[in-house]
Amino acid sequence: MRTRFDRIRHAVCFEIIGLVLLVGVLSQFGYDSGHVGAIGIAFSFLATGWNYLYNHWFDRFMARRYNTLNKTTVQRIVHSIGFEAGLLIVTIPILSWFLKVSLWEAFVLDIGMVIFYLIYAYVYNLAYDKIFPVPEVAH
Repeated sequence: MRTRFDRIRHAVCFEIIGLVLLVGVLSQFGYDSGHVGAIGIAFSFLATGWNYLYNHWFDRFMARRYNTLNKTTVQRIVHSIGFEAGLLIVTIPILSWFLKVSLWEAFVLDIGMVIFYLIYAYVYNLAYDKIFPVPEVAH
């Protein structure tokens, strides 16, 4: 299993890089970078906590079920979809309220962000595992 320090490094780096990329992309679509940045920072804190808990749970599941922490491509996709689905449930109403848009508009915007983060999460986690290899599970 990964150490607590490794989990924190993973989560913090993921959120900082993702936030910088997301604010840059959304500002190109006409969203106020200040508003996007503020909601992005709030969601980053929310997502960082969820990231820590979800990845800890997922690692325990992988170790018990497969006796390894090394993920296949399908497992990485399932991992990413599960993470984002949990986040969507909480963020849509907040996004609607903060940006003063309908729930539908917030849903569409959130889905766009999910697509962005699904791709980003896959690439980020693949790179992270190459830079900081997963320790083998002790038997």
